[in-house]
Amino acid sequence: MADNTTLEITVGHAIVPDGYTRTDREQRLLDWSHVDVRMREAKNYWVATTRPNGQPHVAPTWAVWHDNRLYFDGSPETRRMQNIAANPHVAVHLEDGDQATIVEGITRAVDHPSRELGEQLAALYAAKYAALGYAPEPDSWDKGGLYVVEPTLALAWTEFGVDMTRWRIRRDG
Repeated sequence: MADNTTLEITVGHAIVPDGYTRTDREQRLLDWSHVDVRMREAKNYWVATTRPNGQPHVAPTWAVWHDNRLYFDGSPETRRMQNIAANPHVAVHLEDGDQATIVEGITRAVDHPSRELGEQLAALYAAKYAALGYAPEPDSWDKGGLYVVEPTLALAWTEFGVDMTRWRIRRDG
């Protein structure tokens, strides 16, 4: 399935309070490829949602990063999916806090993914998780259970106070 959307990514320094930036070091920005590689290579993704009563909820999940989107699956009966049904805004954080990668976005169910997308996602899942016992088939999501996070904001750094970078993401199409 060809993705006909145009991705517009605006990069800048993370917005932080005074004192968070190292004044003894030259400030730099990370490239979007840093986020792309980290999201693609991660094994566990911590997804933060909001319960209908406003309380926070966070849970780890396995997922795959494909075409600048995060795909994950699960039952609509889980707390995470119930929260997403009520409020689709999520934050996703990788496990490393020293070299942080955080993606915020809006989650939606992927109803009836195309055969091509199903094959691509199944291959990505198998490459990452087959040795751990999870390798879905391309048609695994034909009856639902597949979700995608469309990023709207990302933050990352490899050296806190020096390269804290913020990206705004917008899709057209």
